[in-house]
Amino acid sequence: MSPKGTALLPSDKEGLYLSGKLLIATPAVQDSCFNKSVIYMCAHNESGAMGVIVNQPIENLHIREIMEQLDIETGDGMRDMPVHFGGPVDSNRGFVLHSGDVTTEGSLVQPDGIALTANVAILREMADGKGPQQSLLMLGYAGWASGQLESEIESGSWIVVPAVRNLVFESENEMKWSAAAATLGIDLSRMTTGQVGHA
Repeated sequence: MSPKGTALLPSDKEGLYLSGKLLIATPAVQDSCFNKSVIYMCAHNESGAMGVIVNQPIENLHIREIMEQLDIETGDGMRDMPVHFGGPVDSNRGFVLHSGDVTTEGSLVQPDGIALTANVAILREMADGKGPQQSLLMLGYAGWASGQLESEIESGSWIVVPAVRNLVFESENEMKWSAAAATLGIDLSRMTTGQVGHA
């Protein structure tokens, strides 16, 4: 978490990019880091793209441990939650993906009401039980240089689907990959690497 929290990329104003969408890794993605990953796209423009993986909790790491490391006192009203692996870039940097009912300075809010915040103030709100209704805490993010994500989609590495808040925040992590694809009627378990088409 940075003290102020700055957006890595400005929000997509024109709707021409994939900000606010979900990327689903197809079987063509063999990298263990992204295998069966579901990524919420926080920003995407001509300069590049960034998103956070929403279905990879880090084993045996919970929010209270992060709060302790940051010397944030937690109250009884704070919800316990696992910490997620958000991606391989800046893996020591914390982000909160959350519903937009609570925001702080630097929150990047999408039209769908989902926000990304890297400001430690959001954790203080959560510690007091006053945080957003829905939230995921993650370390790191996924990033792409200009044109890189478009090339990966064209090669069949990713399927793009609309983001559904309940799927992002409330679904079981192990179900998100298949559930996200099912919103387009796709059964990823039946898809092989050779069958992946262009998204």
